[in-house]
Order: sequence, then structure tokens, then C-alpha cells
Amino acid sequence: MKRIAIFASGGGSDMQSVIDGVKSGQINGKVCLVITNKNDIVALDRAQSENIKSETFKLCDYASHELRDVAIRKSLELEKIDLIVLAGYLSIVTSEIINYYRGRIINIHPSLIPKHCGVGFYGMRVHESVIASGDRESGATVHYVDEGADTGEIIGQVVVNVLPCDTAKSLQERVLENEHILLPSIVARLCK
Repeated sequence: MKRIAIFASGGGSDMQSVIDGVKSGQINGKVCLVITNKNDIVALDRAQSENIKSETFKLCDYASHELRDVAIRKSLELEKIDLIVLAGYLSIVTSEIINYYRGRIINIHPSLIPKHCGVGFYGMRVHESVIASGDRESGATVHYVDEGADTGEIIGQVVVNVLPCDTAKSLQERVLENEHILLPSIVARLCK
């Protein structure tokens, strides 16, 4: 059984989809740790309600991203984490974590990489870019994390049609529904 850590920065609905996958038996793993970079977010409430240990590492408490990630890595090592899932984690992950967990750290991104991704493409900005481009398809991508922004090897994608009446918000909602199917299915595959 794989020991999973989930990194989140907001509502934690993607995180919840993985937790639910574990509870249903879809995922042969255990979510042992939730890491956040912010206080007072719904993801922390979700972790608490599921009795999952959580820790917050705010960048302002460290001299650099690297020093923060040294502290995070110590927590990951204490929990003997096998797999890291970035689920709406809006912060840089440095080589302090990537090198140690290479091939065992994944991210979900709300577009069909290689489109609408990279530095500055997160949250609603992604969906605004899709609408502005006139693309007829969007979706979500799960990929391995490397040193670049959304440049790691793609593990899986799901396609969502862009409707003529779509706004960035309506597209975001449909993509998110599909993220909640894609992410736990990929985590289940990696935990086999």
C-alpha cells in the first residue's frame, strides 16, 4: 500500500477525489499527509474532517523556496511518503523535493498540455486563455513533475469540449468535474 502526500493551496476538491478513491478501494494507498502553503483554506478543513495529518509551510517563514522545501522534505521523509500528488498546489516545487521524489511526484493541470500551460497559467487564467484562443477542446492533464512548469511527462489526459456558450467559469466547472475522475484513476494506476 502506497503512502500518499497531497499538496494543495485552495478548496481541495481534487484532493478530496483522491481521498474518496482511497476510501472506496479504487486506490491501493493511504493519504498520510496534506501539505499546504496557506492557512485558512478549505483543503485544511477537508484534511481535518478526514483525520489526515496536515502541515502548512508558508514561504514568508523561509528565506527561499529551497529552504522551505528542505523543511517539507523532512516531513515527507518522516511519513515515509511513496507518492506526492500536487492537487491545486500554487507554489514552486524545487529540486529539493523533485530530485528525491523524481518519478513519484505528479501534478494535475486544467488544460490539455502542451496548450495553456507553463509559468502564469493557473486557476481561471487557464480557462480564460482557452476561451480567448477559440479552441474547441480543453480538458485536464496529469503529468510527472520535473524542474519546468508543466513540462513533465504526460501520464493521462481527459478531453472536455468547449461549448459555444462557454465562459471561463462554466468551462472551469466542467473541467473540474473531469479532473475528479482523471486524478484518482491515475493515482490508482501508480499505486498498483
